[in-house]
Amino acid sequence: MALWPDVPGTTPDPITALPDPIAALLAGRRFSTRVAVIGSDSRRDFAATATLGITATVVFLDASRSLSASPEIAWYRHLLDGVRRVVGAGCVAPTVTSTAGAPLVRWQPISTPVWRSWSAVLWGAAPELIAANNPDPRAAVDDLVIELTDHLCRARLGSIGSDTSGAACAGGPGGHRFGFVNALLPGSTDEAVTQSRAGAARAAWLSWQESAGGDETSLVFRLHEPDEDEDPPDLDTEVLWRFQVCLRDAEGHLEPVAPHRLAPTDLDRVTTDLAAAVTAFGPLRQARPDRSSLDYLLTTDAVTELLSDGVSALGRAGFTVLLPRTVADVRPTLSLTGRPVVGSPRRNAMVGLRAVRDFQWRLALGTGGDAVTLSDADIDELARQKGALVRVRGIWMHAEGAALTRAAGFIAAQRAAAAAGTPPGMGELLDLVTGADDRTGVPVTTVSGMSWLDDIADAGSLRPPELPAATLSDATLRPYQQRGFEWLTHLSGLGVGAVLADDMGLGKTVQVIAVLAHERRGSGPDDASLPTLVICPMSVIGNWQREIGRFAPELGVVMHHGPHRAGGAAFAAQHRDADVVITTFATATRDRALLAGRPWRRIVVDEAQHIKNVNTAAAKAIRTIPADHRIALTGTPVENRLEDLRAVIDFVNPGLLGSGSVFRARFAEPIERERDRAALRHLGRLTRPFILRREKTDPAIIPDLPAKKELTVRANLTVEQAGLYRAVVDELMEALSDREQRVLRRRTVLAALTRLKQICNHPAHYLADGSPVTRRDGHRSGKVELLADIVTTLVDEGDRALVFTQFAAFGELLTGWLGGLLGTEVPLLHGGVPRTDRDAMVARFQSGDDAPPVMVATLKAGGTGLNLTAANHVIHVDRWWNPAVEDQATDRAYRIGQRRDVHVRRFVCVGTVEERIDDMIHSKRELSALTVATGESWLGDFGNDELYELFALRDEAVGE
Repeated sequence: MALWPDVPGTTPDPITALPDPIAALLAGRRFSTRVAVIGSDSRRDFAATATLGITATVVFLDASRSLSASPEIAWYRHLLDGVRRVVGAGCVAPTVTSTAGAPLVRWQPISTPVWRSWSAVLWGAAPELIAANNPDPRAAVDDLVIELTDHLCRARLGSIGSDTSGAACAGGPGGHRFGFVNALLPGSTDEAVTQSRAGAARAAWLSWQESAGGDETSLVFRLHEPDEDEDPPDLDTEVLWRFQVCLRDAEGHLEPVAPHRLAPTDLDRVTTDLAAAVTAFGPLRQARPDRSSLDYLLTTDAVTELLSDGVSALGRAGFTVLLPRTVADVRPTLSLTGRPVVGSPRRNAMVGLRAVRDFQWRLALGTGGDAVTLSDADIDELARQKGALVRVRGIWMHAEGAALTRAAGFIAAQRAAAAAGTPPGMGELLDLVTGADDRTGVPVTTVSGMSWLDDIADAGSLRPPELPAATLSDATLRPYQQRGFEWLTHLSGLGVGAVLADDMGLGKTVQVIAVLAHERRGSGPDDASLPTLVICPMSVIGNWQREIGRFAPELGVVMHHGPHRAGGAAFAAQHRDADVVITTFATATRDRALLAGRPWRRIVVDEAQHIKNVNTAAAKAIRTIPADHRIALTGTPVENRLEDLRAVIDFVNPGLLGSGSVFRARFAEPIERERDRAALRHLGRLTRPFILRREKTDPAIIPDLPAKKELTVRANLTVEQAGLYRAVVDELMEALSDREQRVLRRRTVLAALTRLKQICNHPAHYLADGSPVTRRDGHRSGKVELLADIVTTLVDEGDRALVFTQFAAFGELLTGWLGGLLGTEVPLLHGGVPRTDRDAMVARFQSGDDAPPVMVATLKAGGTGLNLTAANHVIHVDRWWNPAVEDQATDRAYRIGQRRDVHVRRFVCVGTVEERIDDMIHSKRELSALTVATGESWLGDFGNDELYELFALRDEAVGE
C-alpha cells in the first residue's frame, strides 16, 4: 500500500527522485481514496491513497529498502521479512477459505509458539494508522500476513504451478493454477468445488495445523558431550553429560537459559515446562543439578536411556532435543575367520576347531567396504565399559541393546576358552553362526576359511555342485532325485552327515543307490573301497537287496541277517569283498561288537525314526559303529516330538544340536509348549543344511503323482457299543476320583482310551470273547458295517484296498470276516510275520495274477518300507492320532509308481472321543509336520472335568 500527500491546489505526481521500481509502480495510478493521518502535532489530516495488489506491495516494500522510509513503511518491511523466514523454514500449511461463496486454497503460517510470540511483538509495534482506518485492525493484519504467505509460497512453487491436467484452483490475484493443491480437496475433480466440501476441507486442515504446533514449547534441550579425559572411562569413573536448557527466540536462535536474567513471568513459564519434561522423562529427577543454570548433569546410564527412549518421550511432550553430532549411532557386526582346515576337509569337517589354524572372531563397525574393524586394544577398552553408550578411540558410540559391550564380552570369553584348550566344537560354532545375536551380542555376517561353514553362513545351506546325471541300469532319476543325489554326494565329500527326509514313496532308496554306484565307478573319495553298511527294518531288507540288484547290479551285496549269517573270519572276508552289507536293527544290536570292529565307508539307517529313542539298545549299538559318513533316511523327521529330530541329527552329526537337556531347554520346550516362533526359526536355520525334505505337494513332484483324495468317514455306534462305552467312561471317572490312583493317572487315562477305541472298533474286539462279527444277521459295530459297504463296492469296481489298524487282534477278526464276505483270502500283515512270508505276501498283492483285492495290515508293521501301489484305496479303521504315522501308512500306496488316484478314508465314531480328538488334531495338523507332539500321552495332563468332556458319549453317537 502506497501513501501520497493530498496537497491543496496540486495534482499528485510521482517524484522523479524515487527509485525506478517505485516510480513504475505509482505511474498512472489513481489516488482517490482518502484516509486519516495523525500528524506530529496530533492534528488529524487526510491523504489520498492508491491501492496496490499483493505482488506490487512486495515489490514496493523491497524497493523501499534503499530509502529513508517512514516508521510505517519500516514496520511493513519487518512484517514481510518475518513471513519470508517462516516460508523459508517450511513452517506453512495449506488451508481452505471462502470468498463470496467460492472456495479458495491458501497457504498460511502454522501457529507455533515462536510464531505466536513474534506476532505478538509485531502487533504491539503496529502503526496507529492501521487502527485508525480498520474496524478490526488485528484481522486486517492477519489477512495481510496470509496474503503475503500465500504469495511467497506460490512464488517458490512456480516451477510446478502449471498443472498438466488442467484442474484449476482459484488461488488469488493473477488466477494461479495449482492442480496439486486443488487435489487436497476431498473428491475434487475438474468440475466446480461445492461449498459444503470446502467447509469440510477447511475444518480438516485447521485441525491438522493445530496439532502440528499447538502443544509445542519454546524450551529446547541440548545434550553436550563430557569433557575429554586422557584415560578412557571405566566402571569406577563417573562421567557427566550436560543436558542444557535453552530457549528459542522469535528469530529462531537458541540461547541458554540464564535464570537471573528472566522476568518472573518467563521464569515461571520455564519452570512449568521443566516440570512437564521431568514427567515425560523420569531420569531427570535423579539428575545432578547445575547450580549456575537450570541445566541437568546426566550420567552415561541416564544418557543411554535418553537415546533409547527419552528423546521420543520428550518429543511426544512437545520438547525438542538436540543431540551432539559427534555421538555415533553404530551397528556392529561379527565375522569369523580361520585358515584352511588341516588335512582332508572331509575327515575334519565335523571334528571341531582344534583342526583350524588361527581361528579368530573380529568385531567391526558397519558393513561392506566402509566397515571399520576394531583392534584387540579397542575390544579390551570396550570390555572395561558397560551399557549401550561407550567410548572407543575417543569417540562416543551408541549401539542398541549394549551390542558393542556384549560382543566384546563374547570375544573375551572365546579367547579364554581357546587359552584353556576348550574351544567350541563345530556344532556350537554352527549354532553361533546361524542363531540370533542373543549369545554373540551382534549378528555374525561373514565366515571365511571354515570349509563348509562358509557356505552355510553365506547361503543358509550347503550348495552342491551340479553332477552328470546319475547312471543306473534300469532307471533314470527324476529331477528332484538328481538334486538329492548331488546333495548326498556333496555332503559325503565333506564328511558331513545327511538326513534325507523326503516323503514316503519319493525314492530315497534309489538316491542312495545312485551315490553308491557313483563311488563304485571311482568318482568318490580314496576310501570308497570300504563297504557301506545299510541298517533297516526287517520288512524292507529284501527291498534293499532287490533295488540294488535292479539299479546297480555291479555292487557286491552281502545280507547279514538270519541264523546262518557269517561271523569272525568269514564276516571279515565278506566285509573285505562287499560294496554293501545289509542288516536289520535287531541284528545290528546283537552283533554290535562284530560290526563295530570293522571300519565302514558309510552307515545308512533306513526308517531312522527307529533310533529316535537314544536310550534303546539298537540306538546305542548303531552309534558305536565307526564310519566316515552317515546318512539317515526317514519320511517323518519329527514323529511325536522334537527330541526325535535331535536324535536323528545327533546320529549323523554327533553333538551338532547339543545334549538332550540343552536341546530341550533351548528348543523343545519353547517350541512345543510356548510355540516360540523365534526358537523355531533358529532351529530351522541350524538344521536346514543337513536335512533335505521334499513333500509330495511340491510343484516339482506333483506331476509325477496322481491325485490323493482324503475323507473323514463318520460311523454311529450300535446300542451294544454305546452301553460298553458308557461303562468304561463311568469306571474311568470313578478311578480318577480315588486319591490313591492319582499317581497312576496317566496310565489309567491311556488304558481307558485304548478300551474305548476297541469298543468303537467292535464289541468282540473289546470283550475278546470270540463272539461273531454279526449277530442275527445284524451288525454289532457301525464301523464294520461301514467297512463292509465300502469294501464290497470298491472290489466290484475292480479296485483294491489297504485296511490299516493299530491292533493285530482286530486285524485277525477283520481278515477272517472279510475273506468270507468277499469269497477270497484276505492276508494280514503284522509284526509277527516272518521275513520270507512277508516278502511273499507283498509280492502276491502287487502281482496282477490272482492277487487278493484287500490286505489288512497293522500300522506299525505295514506302515513303513513297503511298496503297495497295487492298492488305490487306503482305509484307517482306527486311529493312531499321529498324522505323521498315518501318512506313512498311506504312502505305501501313494508313492512314485502309483498310476491311479488314491482314496484315503479315516473312520471315526460320531459323538465319541474319536471325533473330538480328530477335531483337535486336525486343527493343528499343519504345525504337527514341524513341531507339535501328537499321539495320546498328552491326554494324561487333562483335568477331570476336561477328560469327562472329552470322553463323554454324546446323544448323536447311536444311530436310529
